Amino acid sequence: MPVYTVHAPSDVTLRDEADKFVFVRDGFHFWAMVLGPLWLLWKRLWLVLLGYIVVAGAIAVALRLLGATAEVRVIVFVLIALLMGLEAASLRRWSYSRGKWRQIDFVVADDEEAAERRFFDRWTEQGLSGLQPPELPTSSSPFPVRPPAPQQDIIGLFPEPGGRR
Repeated sequence: MPVYTVHAPSDVTLRDEADKFVFVRDGFHFWAMVLGPLWLLWKRLWLVLLGYIVVAGAIAVALRLLGATAEVRVIVFVLIALLMGLEAASLRRWSYSRGKWRQIDFVVADDEEAAERRFFDRWTEQGLSGLQPPELPTSSSPFPVRPPAPQQDIIGLFPEPGGRR
């Protein structure tokens, strides 16, 4: 089942503005692979599009200067297109995180409509009555933050002198 991340503008606080939430499906995006620059335009990812054009242009110039054959150039650009399809959702989430958006939740569902339904059902079940969407801990890292390890010895690695065996 696909996983969707839920993003909301930072200033959204009222239930009436819940239509501004964006659901981003994680996984491979076929149209981003096939029509990379057009997909970026469609999703309004301007900075990512600029980076794509610069990187693709630099690679094309480098391959021409290295005297690469046409087959090698085609393979390289097919690999770039494949990478674009694999990383499209991450690029979209990155663009939202740069703006005044925050990731507030994630949902596992078959399609976007089911993801919206599950998210809003859970939102209303938590008794939040529209004041705030559910919050996730904020961190500068995209990975979950673990609590610090307790300041005790680790059990099982090395015996303590004079301790039981």
